[in-house]
Amino acid sequence: MYLIPAPAKLEKKEGRFIWAYDRYVTVDQSCSQLVTRQASLFCDGAEKELGYRPLLTRGAAQAGDVVFKQDDTMKAQSYVLDITEDAIVLTGDEAGLWHGMQTLLQILEQEGACLSALHIEDAPAIVNRGYYFDCTRGRIPKLSWLKQLADRMAYYKLNQLQLYVEHSYLFRGMTELWRDDTPLTAEEIMEFDRYCAERGIELVPSLSSFGHLYKLLCSREYSHLCELEDSEGKPFSQTGRMAHHTINTSDPESLQLIEGMISEYMELFTSRQFNICADETFDLGRGRNKEAVEKLGKDRVYIDYIKKLAQFLLDNGRRPMFWGDIIVGFPEMIKELPKEIICLNWGYMWNQREEETKWMYEAGAIQYCCPGCCGWNEFSALNWYAYNNIMRMCTYANKYGAIGLLNTDWGDYLHVNHPDFTRVGMIYGAAFSWNSNILSYEDINRQISRIEYRDSSENYLAVVAKIQENSGYDWNVAVRYWEMKRGLHEQDEVSVGLMKERIGQMDNIDQKDANLKEIARELYAQIEQMDSSKRALVMPQIVAVDAIRIFNQIGKFATADVLGCTYENMPDSWALAKELETWFYFYKRVYRSISEESELRYIQELVCWYGDYLRQIK
Repeated sequence: MYLIPAPAKLEKKEGRFIWAYDRYVTVDQSCSQLVTRQASLFCDGAEKELGYRPLLTRGAAQAGDVVFKQDDTMKAQSYVLDITEDAIVLTGDEAGLWHGMQTLLQILEQEGACLSALHIEDAPAIVNRGYYFDCTRGRIPKLSWLKQLADRMAYYKLNQLQLYVEHSYLFRGMTELWRDDTPLTAEEIMEFDRYCAERGIELVPSLSSFGHLYKLLCSREYSHLCELEDSEGKPFSQTGRMAHHTINTSDPESLQLIEGMISEYMELFTSRQFNICADETFDLGRGRNKEAVEKLGKDRVYIDYIKKLAQFLLDNGRRPMFWGDIIVGFPEMIKELPKEIICLNWGYMWNQREEETKWMYEAGAIQYCCPGCCGWNEFSALNWYAYNNIMRMCTYANKYGAIGLLNTDWGDYLHVNHPDFTRVGMIYGAAFSWNSNILSYEDINRQISRIEYRDSSENYLAVVAKIQENSGYDWNVAVRYWEMKRGLHEQDEVSVGLMKERIGQMDNIDQKDANLKEIARELYAQIEQMDSSKRALVMPQIVAVDAIRIFNQIGKFATADVLGCTYENMPDSWALAKELETWFYFYKRVYRSISEESELRYIQELVCWYGDYLRQIK
């Protein structure tokens, strides 16, 4: 039997508890009303595993009951679970009881109605264990999918969620921001906030307030607040949206605007925390703030603006958070910010070093360590890369006393990755932030295959792991080449350099595509090994495999054009165009199954452009 996260202590006992159809789940009088509501959610889950719903009551327990008891003198988020032949008793503080219920559900899923006797004592290594999902750069998920995400987070004992928002919330009166999009509404966010709270998850608002505010600062109404002039006249590009659009901090109207947006947005959440982001301020001092930066220094201009936003949040009863990529260059300045502020220290390399975490620790920062699920710019998530990154950042979090782990899932370049794929990285973060005894890549993948994908062979993720080895012309390069050929030349040098850097991935490309066809066959074969409730997760993964294979072949033409590369076998360009467009029909079906339209149109523009491009080749 596997449990994710692994409990801190588990002792097996003799005997089995038979969960008969007439058993009661009894919520002790000591339990809060929240625990009572969560017990009902537990019974929903138990019914799916048992085939019949346990009886639920509140009050004094009787012999043979499954009993939940609340003891708030216990360590925060801790629980003790005892399963004997005669009863099940789960004891914990309010949050710990909910986590213990998830452990019990995982046991039910694997053992059915005959549960092995055992004793578990459990508590998390890191108190705040979060997930960060990009709802801005290409994909806005449906509320129904967000609720499914919250359910899976709770199942693995995560307790914090943030949604990245720049323009993708329907701000009142700011119609230029969302007029061509499908934004989240206030009602949806408030409903989702309630849904999360009942599942032990704090939904923390996150709003970009400084860098890459491309929709805001390209609008006619607010473009005058951009650091660089004439931002509204520049053509849209995926590279440009992330590289520019820093707000002009020297204009008092900028602070007034951002504070107004924060004021509207924060009232939708029960959380008393707020992430102002403030990362990647690439253009600061290159335009309207040039004189101020030359006089005061970029660090001073940056920190003064952060200080004002942080104080505004504190004055409104919220604890501020911000990304740490800028301040890590001058960590001692953390002392100038309010003592309550949380620095979100991110790093996404597979071999991520610990120096940044150490510097912020030595400077006295309160910090979260923030790794990544490594799905951005990919059709299929890089799970090996994510495993190593998350494992290291969890280790640094424990070593340097970080109060949280926030595992990020970004959507760079249109969030082409199907969000269900990065669930694996999410589970890595949940497992390693709860229990610092980290399993090997192969072992954790086998367990996730069994628990999350209900794969009896425990081999599903071993098949998926082969995919990343066979990518050649990846999505990042495909987007950059598309923009370069359309005359968006700002980053041509970077794009060509990236293509040269990745050209090694095109070696043996025909063999890679043959491998991908075999991987697709293996994934089809895995369907037999999976529970029927999880089989729908396989088709999107096969669609992603086909995308990688098709773009690998497209990459032959692109690299021949830019770098003069030659290949022994060139595909029929017209046949390849038709294969691409057929694939895209199914990709759109997968996309729309969980996401609003949002920026799907840009992906469609790219696919249609490549189809036309291929038909022009003789």
